Amino acid sequence: MPQAELENTVQLSQATTQGKESSPLDHAHLSRYTLSDRSLELEILRLFLAQIPLTIESLKFASMDKDWVVAAHMLKGSARAVGLGELAELGLAAEQVGGIGDQSVCTRLIAKIEQAAQEAEAYITRHYGA
Repeated sequence: MPQAELENTVQLSQATTQGKESSPLDHAHLSRYTLSDRSLELEILRLFLAQIPLTIESLKFASMDKDWVVAAHMLKGSARAVGLGELAELGLAAEQVGGIGDQSVCTRLIAKIEQAAQEAEAYITRHYGA
């Protein structure tokens, strides 16, 4: 993915959440899959939060393009599944990079993913008292 296109994707993702008080979590999405069972929602989110540091580490230490793409795909899919849209979009952007060839792009994406993960965790902790 060309550098300019990557930056546009990441900026678009951020623009959807900046400037307004919004939730990083799509509660309606998660609720559909848990039948509004709050304890099940919390259990799923805790599993996601336990996994995300491992996924980020997989991105950081990817030694082959395939390792990067698999970790990015995992991030995209798991974030989408629980309703964390910004993290899913960042996972998609990382997946579209296609590998570890441009370390500066990878490093910037990882930083954005870490920030979004921290924001999601803080929100989940505040909202669910987790």
